[in-house]
Amino acid sequence: MSWSVVLLTSLAVVGYAVGSYADVELPIRAGHQGLAATYAERPIAIQVAFYLHIVTAALALLVGPFQFSTVLRERFPAVHRWSGRLYVLGVGVGSVAAFLMSFFNSAAFDGFFGFGGLAVLWAWSTWRGYRAIRERDVPNHRAWMIRSFAITYAAVTLRAWLGVLIVLQLATAHGTVDGTRIFDNAYAPLPFLAWLPNLVVAEFLIRRRGLPSYRLTPVAG
Repeated sequence: MSWSVVLLTSLAVVGYAVGSYADVELPIRAGHQGLAATYAERPIAIQVAFYLHIVTAALALLVGPFQFSTVLRERFPAVHRWSGRLYVLGVGVGSVAAFLMSFFNSAAFDGFFGFGGLAVLWAWSTWRGYRAIRERDVPNHRAWMIRSFAITYAAVTLRAWLGVLIVLQLATAHGTVDGTRIFDNAYAPLPFLAWLPNLVVAEFLIRRRGLPSYRLTPVAG
């Protein structure tokens, strides 16, 4: 996938999130549409976490693609560093909020383990990338930030997979179509499907670029 596609799809999802949830008020109204409706009856702390996640995850998704721009890194290193700090801030707050939300998600245990695991790995991979650059370990920094953004990009792939799985069901449906059931069936695997394939692609890119990668077997020394 080219950088331009990643950038445009990231910006599209950021625009969608801002447009959909810009009018969310606390406490969230029970009649609100979209993801906010899941948290309308939750404790106010979880509603705050939801709002923080939307804002900070959108910040990370907005800033993230630009961090992989060679022009930005080489010609404007100060901008790269400061936007990187914004990205780390967005992930730091967004991952904590996402972990709290995973206890109250609409996909039960699948959502808890899937989205909860995503939140933990999101924070951990970003921390590893930040720590690596603080130690001036540029190769590991780049590798870990690729993994980090692969998880950030789950905001895009979740929606893409949701659309694909809905279309597949509609294309093979017979008789009366139950929209709610089709949506629920499509959403069920997303707590894992939204990000696990992303990490596989990330590891492929890391190896192709000659960056430090995971190995299933130890390297003979």
